[in-house]
Formats: sequence, structure tokens, C-alpha cells
Amino acid sequence: MMAKTNIVVIGAGFAGVSATKKLSKHFKKNKDVLITLIDRHSYQTYMTELHEVAAGRVEPDAIQFDLQRLFNRNKNVDIVTDEVTNLDKENKVVTTVKSTFKYDYIVLAMGGEPNTFNIPGVAEHGLTLWSWEDANTLRRHIKDTVEDAANEHDVEKRKAMLTMVVSGAGFTGVEMIGDLMEWKDRLAIDNKLDPDEFSFYLVEAAPIILGVVTEIEQKKAEAYLKKNGVKIIKSNGVSNVETDKITLTDGTVIPTHTLIWTAGVKANSDVEDFGIEQARAGRLVANKYMEAQGAKDVYLAGDVVYYEEPDNNNQPVPQIVQSAEQTGHTAAANIIASYEGSEKVAHKGNYQGFMISIGSKYGVAYLMDKIHLSGFMAMAVKHLINLYYLFSIGSLFYMVKYIHHEFFHNRDGRNIFRKHLSRYGNVLWSFPMRLFFGSMWLIEGLKKMFGILGAASWFGDEVALPFSWLQDPTSGATEAVEAVKGVFSLSYVYGEEPMMVLDKMPGWFESIMEFMVPNVQVALFMQKTMTLVEIAIGLALIFGLFTWLASAVTIGLVITFCLSGMFYWANMWFIPAAFSLMNGAGRALGLDYYVIPWLSKKLGKWWYGDIKSIYERGIED
Repeated sequence: MMAKTNIVVIGAGFAGVSATKKLSKHFKKNKDVLITLIDRHSYQTYMTELHEVAAGRVEPDAIQFDLQRLFNRNKNVDIVTDEVTNLDKENKVVTTVKSTFKYDYIVLAMGGEPNTFNIPGVAEHGLTLWSWEDANTLRRHIKDTVEDAANEHDVEKRKAMLTMVVSGAGFTGVEMIGDLMEWKDRLAIDNKLDPDEFSFYLVEAAPIILGVVTEIEQKKAEAYLKKNGVKIIKSNGVSNVETDKITLTDGTVIPTHTLIWTAGVKANSDVEDFGIEQARAGRLVANKYMEAQGAKDVYLAGDVVYYEEPDNNNQPVPQIVQSAEQTGHTAAANIIASYEGSEKVAHKGNYQGFMISIGSKYGVAYLMDKIHLSGFMAMAVKHLINLYYLFSIGSLFYMVKYIHHEFFHNRDGRNIFRKHLSRYGNVLWSFPMRLFFGSMWLIEGLKKMFGILGAASWFGDEVALPFSWLQDPTSGATEAVEAVKGVFSLSYVYGEEPMMVLDKMPGWFESIMEFMVPNVQVALFMQKTMTLVEIAIGLALIFGLFTWLASAVTIGLVITFCLSGMFYWANMWFIPAAFSLMNGAGRALGLDYYVIPWLSKKLGKWWYGDIKSIYERGIED
């Protein structure tokens, strides 16, 4: 059945994903609207972290967000992996390498590409950083060049091979050189080199670095780079690039085999033939509704847009992530308005700040035109913003993955917490604790089930829970009162009586318990259930099955026991023991080694479907 309205989004970058998410959410109950997202890749590249891949901080897949995982719950979105070759605005048809797509509305969000400004040799010998492929090419180039340098006997050639130059001191350039200067120690170790043999240059044609932030951030960034051995050259750009050297505008020659070009960006050259008015750097002219100038029902978003913002001194929208997302939202909002016949919304940029990482441990940030941050706090804010972005596009999967690769799964302590959060440890040493802790829970549960080893059975008709509203008022029980006379200790000492954490329940918790366990019948059921839970926790820990979950339940139970006036200080070691076992303890001589990967694969397939390198039309026209 033919969909009545076809909306096509070209490009799955920040702008395209933003527009598609907004459109999909708005039309989720409208069966007459189909959104088709077309990109040459099957994934979104997290462009702001390209430097981390290029400089070996994270693995390449860390910045690939598969589109099926991002849109698996958006049933009105069809993902297509293809490359656009033509746009017929008159007949409203998009032609790709493999197919054609009719559209009622289209969003061009095809991003940008490096601008070499026709400087001789840059295209032939320079290395760019504008795609996932670029990052991998650069990573391999540096590793190969350093490996070759380790076996080079010519001193001058060796020095040139170990010299790396970044041209362009904007966000990308500063972040790139920051990660490179950190990577040198690992490169030196792996190739038996002296770290002092490496040289790093940051070249900028303008008189300042990081022009979008204030002088405070500029000075701090420059000082940190210089402290770590980076030579900064300002007011002096690159004029020529050769295989083994570069020449600056003042004639200075720097022998190097690695020139990384981050000095400019222009609109994706694929849009040149679309017949839409262009401004400088090939960007397409848009009006305030993000409509392409002179092209009906064609909307623009992201780095391809040229629109002078009245509230920003008529400066064109910046080619940054915030602008990409916001122009994507504006384009989507006005497609919705056009479809529904409502009033269109003028674009208004709202830039909350700028955050720049300089390596993995230091950064600078300027937020909301008034807040200056540097060091740990700037980096922490940047990580939080990245996590918020993943939350905003509804991807818990990539939020977890981001935390893993940024904090737990990287080498050499290249994160703001250094090696303190690294998971590259041997969990075999947790095995004795897991067995002991599991055995303790199992024995306690069996004692309560069968009334053995001096314990009363929780499977009988007697209420064991010490809740006042469940007790016989004629029994005169004073056990709880006597318990509080014990001596505080975090371990049993011969001759001492252990002390309760709380001698009685707090009032608010008592109200909750009285609601949950209002009478004897419910209490007896709860006793049996708790006994079975303790046995289950014990068996899970002993066999290493769902160890993380069993440990988390342990922590929850201990907190509940404490608030119920049923737990001793001497047993508070349960909580840190449970936390220690949450670090994958079931992977060593445990069933989690087999079960968790199998379960992850099955659940992933059920939730996300088949993850592929190429997506084709999946929703019928």
C-alpha cells in the first residue's frame, strides 16, 4: 500500500538523526506518513570523538552508532544504505545508486567535508579527520609510520617520521593534537622508542587558537599544550605539503611524514549539482524556516546550511553539533507545520557553550556565556553532554557502551579517572569471595527452610519477622530490646554481643512495611519467599550465574534488613563484598562466561533485529 506522504532525510549525521527522530515521534500514530533515512553508511558516526579513534584512545567501533539500533523502535522509519546521485526537485524524486525515491518533503542533511582551500599538496599528502574512515586511516598511518621509524637508521629521516603536525587550531585540531601527545607514551613503549624523540606541532594561520571561546580558555589550553611538549605556531599557515615535509607561509620548513589537516570545512560536494543557491564554502542558502532558497518542500540541516542568524550579528549558523541538531529540529518542525497547515517556526540558534578536550584528562569549557571550566570539571561536563545526547536520541545501549569505552575499557588510564575504573583486571581473584559469599547465603537460606543449625524454621506457622503489629501482645517478647545492648563492632569478637544497625524501624519505613505486610498470612508468605530468595542468591553466586544481579539484590536486601531493625553492624561487609562481585566475578569459573554473551546476543536480536552493514527498503511503499 502506497504511503500517502513520503518524507526523505538524506544523511544520518547529527542533523539527519535529529530531524528523523523528531519527525518519527510526531507521526508515530499516523500510518499515512513514512520517513525514509538514506545514508551511504549503515551507522551514524559520532563526529566529535573522531580524534579518540585516530589517536588510539578508543577502538573504532566506539564511535559507530548503528542506525538499526537507533531507530529499531521507530516503526515509521525506513533505513536505507545508499548514495544519492541526483535530486529532481520538479518531479520530487531522489535518485540513488541502487534505486529512486519519491518524496513529498525532503531534508538535505549531508554534512560537510574538509576544505583544503586549494593549498598545494594538502589533498595528495595531507590526512583529514572528517569521517570514520579518515580516523582509521590516520590511526593506521601513525602506527605504521612509528613502526617504520623504529627501524630507521637515518637520524634526520627518523626525526621527520616521528614529527606530527596538525594544521588548524579549532576544536578538532586542538583535540587531535591533545590525544596525539598522550598517545606517544604507548607508541614509544610498543616500538622501544624514547618518548622524547617525538615532536608535535599545532599550526594556526590566525593569531589565536580556539577562536570561539574566550581568552581565558585559549590561554589555559595553550599553556597545557606547551607544558606537554606541543610547539604552537600562530599567524603562520601551511602553504605547501610534500610527502616528507611541509612549508609554512613565512617559508619555514618542517620535515614530517604526518600532516593532519583540520583547517577548514565546506559543504558536502555532492550537493553542488542539486541546483540550489550556494554561498561561501559551497553551503546551501536557507531561509529562516530552513527551506532551501527557491526549492519547494526542500529543507536543509547541518553543515550544508547557510543561514545568517539575526540574533548572532548576522553570522552564518556555525558548523557545530549544536547547530546541526537545532537546524534538524527546525527543518522537521516546519515539515510538520506544512503537512498540518499550521504556522511555521523561524530558526533561532541557542548555543549553550563549547567544550574542548585536550587529551583524555584535561579540557576547557565556556558555558552559557559566563561559566569558565578547565581540567577535570570541563571533561566531566563534556562526558555528561555526550551521555545526554545519547539519552536524547533514546539509545540506552550506546549510553552504556560510551561509559564502557570511555572509562572501563581503555588502556593506559586515558580517562579522567586514570586507571581507577579500568576493567582490565583478573577477576579470577574474586572467585574465593564469590564461593564464600554464595555459601553463606545458601546456608542461611537452608537454615531458615529446615530449622537446622540452631535456627527456627521460617516455613512454619510462627511469624519470625520482628514487626510490632504482627506480634502477640501477650508474648512479652523483648528480643529486639535486648539486641540493642550489644557492642558496636564490624566483626564478631569473643564475649561481645553484636549491635543492631537500627534498634527499630524509622516511622516512614514502618508505614511502608505495614502496608506491604499487613497481617500474619502475608508475613508467613513473605518469610517463605525471602528464604527462597536467599537460597537463590547463594546458588547464583556459587555457580556464577547472573552474578551482577544477585549482588545487586544482596545490596537491596541488606538495606531493607537494616531499615527493618534486623541487621547487625558486624555484617555490614555484605555490601562492599557484593559491590566487589559486580565487576564480572561470574566470568571466572562461572556460568556467566557462557550465559551472558548468549543472552546478550539473543536479546539484542529480539530487540534490535538483524544488524547489517547494508540496509535496504524494509517498509512497503
